Amino acid sequence: MGLTREDKEKIVAEVAEQLAESQAVFAVDYRGITVAQAQELRTKLAEAGARFRVTKNTLARLASDRAGREELKSVLEGPTALTFVSPDGDPVLAAKAIAAFRREHELLEPKGGLLGETAVDADEIKRLAALPARDQLIGQLVGLVAMPLTGVARSLGQLVGGLAIQLEQIRERGLVGGEEQSG
Repeated sequence: MGLTREDKEKIVAEVAEQLAESQAVFAVDYRGITVAQAQELRTKLAEAGARFRVTKNTLARLASDRAGREELKSVLEGPTALTFVSPDGDPVLAAKAIAAFRREHELLEPKGGLLGETAVDADEIKRLAALPARDQLIGQLVGLVAMPLTGVARSLGQLVGGLAIQLEQIRERGLVGGEEQSG
């Protein structure tokens, strides 16, 4: 028994909503993946703020039209699963999860997709997977910003320390009294 017209309409509406909301969508050839492997991948993708979904290409094409993401239709040929990266997810981590799964299981050939409003091909998804993740980039940026601040703090500490040493030497030479003078 196939999908009813209402089932198909519901799927198209759900996929269109996911397409509209996602900051990135990656299409992969899912041929050969088992149910257990798909669940493993879903868990890894969830950590990146992404969701893995297998949908019939005809329904995905209709959803692409409805969401105004027609650029995606060119990769909807053959067995295709879509990875939707949520607005608060990380496209780099999602691409890394797909690449790691691909290396481990020799499955999931990237086809292409969307990064924001821009169409990307399979090679661009692979290059994206090689980039540092957002958290790693933020850490590097914080390190770069903090580096001059730690230098300033170190210099100020040395300046104050030097001033304290000089004041102590002046006091020792008797140029400044350590006790109040009565007069």
